[in-house]
Amino acid sequence: MIEFNLDRSSGVSTYLQLVHQVKQALRLGTLRPGDQLPTAREVVESLAINPNTVLKAYRELEREGLVEGRPGMGTFVRRGIAGPTLAEHTRLRRDLEAWVRDARAAELDQEDLRALFSVVLADAVKKGVA
Repeated sequence: MIEFNLDRSSGVSTYLQLVHQVKQALRLGTLRPGDQLPTAREVVESLAINPNTVLKAYRELEREGLVEGRPGMGTFVRRGIAGPTLAEHTRLRRDLEAWVRDARAAELDQEDLRALFSVVLADAVKKGVA
């Protein structure tokens, strides 16, 4: 089961953080079709947020066809998000970790890393590579 975490200083709304975390777990294979999401009550208790925020996130995921609510049972993953295999994720993660180590050795901090990655990703999208 997924455990949600919030970054209250990110500027991203709480419900979107929940949506993004579910999508990330689907992409990485951490969540699979048939898996149950935590109940709204469990999320509210662990994160100290408004129940409507959790329900809004779950509704958004349902609208996108990723989860389905089953009355009296909970919310379940309906489908995954197609992507590379887990082995491919592992290889890419190792490559990215090596890149981060190199960047840190070059004395780039976390904000520098984010900025550099964002620029490269944006350029790749413009070129049609991403």
